Amino acid sequence: MTVVVTRDAAPGAAAPETPRGVRQRRTPSDLVFRGIIRIGGVIVLAVMLLVGIFLTARALPALRAMGWRFLTAQEWDPAGGNFGVAGVLVGTLLIAAVAVVIAVPLATGAALYISEYAPRRIAPLLVNLVDLMAAVPSVVYGIWGLYLLQPHLLVRGEHGEGLPRWLATYLGWFPLFRVDGYDPSDPLASNSAVKSSTFIAGIIVAMMVTPIISSVMREVFAQAPVGEREGAYALGATRWGMIRSVVLPFGRGGMIGGTMLGLGRALGETIGVYLVISFVFVIQPHILQEGGGSISSLIALRYAESNPIGIAGLMAAGLVLFGMTLLVNFGAGLIINRSRSGAASDA
Repeated sequence: MTVVVTRDAAPGAAAPETPRGVRQRRTPSDLVFRGIIRIGGVIVLAVMLLVGIFLTARALPALRAMGWRFLTAQEWDPAGGNFGVAGVLVGTLLIAAVAVVIAVPLATGAALYISEYAPRRIAPLLVNLVDLMAAVPSVVYGIWGLYLLQPHLLVRGEHGEGLPRWLATYLGWFPLFRVDGYDPSDPLASNSAVKSSTFIAGIIVAMMVTPIISSVMREVFAQAPVGEREGAYALGATRWGMIRSVVLPFGRGGMIGGTMLGLGRALGETIGVYLVISFVFVIQPHILQEGGGSISSLIALRYAESNPIGIAGLMAAGLVLFGMTLLVNFGAGLIINRSRSGAASDA
């Protein structure tokens, strides 16, 4: 792109007080690049619109049959005309919430260590390892959770010794951690009451979304202004003081945006939840108790055996999930654009 500076005054006249006019002459390569970028953006928007139209069209029979009760019904009986996503919708939100609560501290610590503390020789290796974690298929995380995390680390032995039992013992007074029909003080209590729970599924999903959140945070932390970093050191700040006063405030928008991006991934996770959780269609607010579910795992569980109205119901559930993820990602974009880190990246 060529920039031409022009003056409105005649030759030999005094320099005008008005600013110089700037006219841009774009080269053919600039025009081609701009056209390609515009076409790519239009294609992405068109694909999203087509997905929404397709889901809406296929979900219309179920939405006509159930109406708003589709969002409040706690059963899944399409043949009997009573089905809805209330139970799995709550389960989806609880699993995603558990995942985000666990993943955000891990991702923040990893991003800060890589960007601020790790020796420059090993930082690229750590970056590659974190990125490789994001590339591991979700079925691998599901198998890891099913055969190692749950039976050997979280719920050990036939009486359920481990973290879920400890939480139920000391935090069971809080409804979220209560387990109905389970007495953690009973040494002969069965471990089945605290297996295949929302909590365990949330931990598995947290391991999936941590690399994504960490990558976003790391990139934002690296963009913190060098001048402000040096100014903090000049005023006597320690490294942690500089991070607290410069890096974290600058990267706040990116941290929130990365968290919401991970939340969008957590809402749509399928196979990891499907392998671990014991599926129920009622609202299950106790995250340590056996049973739960998510919208995506519902679709995977019931698609092959569904009749036409059941398929329409699954499409309606997919439409609800599609709308939730769109809202989450749209909110993340707004937050990032309004932050200093987002403005710096746009510049």
